[in-house]
Amino acid sequence: MGRCGSGRSDRARSGLRPREARICNLYRLSSSKAEYIDGFKAKDRWQREVAKDYASPGKSGYVVREFEGARELDVMSWGFPFRGKPVTNVRNYSSPFWRAALAIPARRCLVPFTAFQEWSVAPDPVTGKKRPHWFHLPASPIAAFAGVWRPAEKGEAHYAFLTCGYDGDPASHIVGAIHPKACPVILHAEDYDRWLHAPLDEVLTLATSFPSQLMAVAGA
Repeated sequence: MGRCGSGRSDRARSGLRPREARICNLYRLSSSKAEYIDGFKAKDRWQREVAKDYASPGKSGYVVREFEGARELDVMSWGFPFRGKPVTNVRNYSSPFWRAALAIPARRCLVPFTAFQEWSVAPDPVTGKKRPHWFHLPASPIAAFAGVWRPAEKGEAHYAFLTCGYDGDPASHIVGAIHPKACPVILHAEDYDRWLHAPLDEVLTLATSFPSQLMAVAGA
């Protein structure tokens, strides 16, 4: 008789995929807390601060969420807990694991960042090792991923952000040329309110790859 709760059956029920957490697992927070508050027109009701200038799985990052009709800057732990590990990326939007957070506007958030890292799929021909590449938006020093969050029984709440595929050939996209599997969902500033308030079917139309011409990449 098979063991109830095997890893495979747990993944099937949750909609998670093997190695899902390998997409975009490091991003920078190079701006000051005051700049995030100003850039997102948010209040600082909670008076919380991220200690590092980057976010990694299971560690703290900034989020901007709605609270009592106003945007609030808050600090949460990056990754929804699953079998003892933080799951940082939302890839299967129809999964019950994510659906509740996606469907409720109050559980959506903006995840500020200044740059994010993706690893090359192919090894470097010289070193034989995969290379990290950093992406940013030159015209927007502070940008935001489309995120969701959920409360925790103890300690910090948890957040994650959406990833998506590419329209057409991944190699034609600035991120896809490095990491063709998927890329983070980055929101245009004019779509922030839609992400935080609109019905689910509408906000999922925002889950597309950000235009290459608005992005830049640099080596590690």
